[in-house]
Amino acid sequence: MTDAVEQRVNMVDSQVRPSDVTDRRIIRAMLDVPREAFVPPGKRALAYADGDVPLGSGRALLAPRVLAKLVQLADLGEGDRVLVAGCGTGYAAAVLAHMGATVVAVEADDALRAVAEKELSSLGSVDVRPGVLADGAGEQGPYDVILLEGAVAATPEGLLAQLKDGGRLVAIHTGSRGSRATVWRRSGRICAETAGFDAVGALLPGFHSQPAFSL
Repeated sequence: MTDAVEQRVNMVDSQVRPSDVTDRRIIRAMLDVPREAFVPPGKRALAYADGDVPLGSGRALLAPRVLAKLVQLADLGEGDRVLVAGCGTGYAAAVLAHMGATVVAVEADDALRAVAEKELSSLGSVDVRPGVLADGAGEQGPYDVILLEGAVAATPEGLLAQLKDGGRLVAIHTGSRGSRATVWRRSGRICAETAGFDAVGALLPGFHSQPAFSL
């Protein structure tokens, strides 16, 4: 067993499985996808650590257990069409593609997107494109699932409009009540918000809270 493969097994066995991740598709994908390929060369020793991995420019690769639980919260169906907003270097997009999803991955940062394009080029089920994260990729939608690979401080209204009826958007939502993984589920014109588990992540650009108006 190579060092990287052994590290992936240890990551899944010590971080993912004990965190109530029971979807075997997630387990298989995280065992198969080489996480170290999506980490800057100087930080590859941290690829399988139990924590976020800094990518530069205030961005980070979500901790393995947090990403796994977010994906499980999304309740991915077979053949679902998925938007990953803020895909960074592309790790979450790769995991979702290995689970059988068709993925549109949007990234505004040129350097991060270049890594994603390189590492995901062999996956025909992933379309990496530039764009403003909060704008998503409506022309490619609507989507069954939208995953934000980071935190938001405001409800992502523009992305919710890109969900199919019954679609789910998952993200880490920060606010006065703390920081929690959250799922928004569309039913007709209404999107109901449900809090999941406690989680933290780097705040994604374009999703900061709006300053309150004062006289």
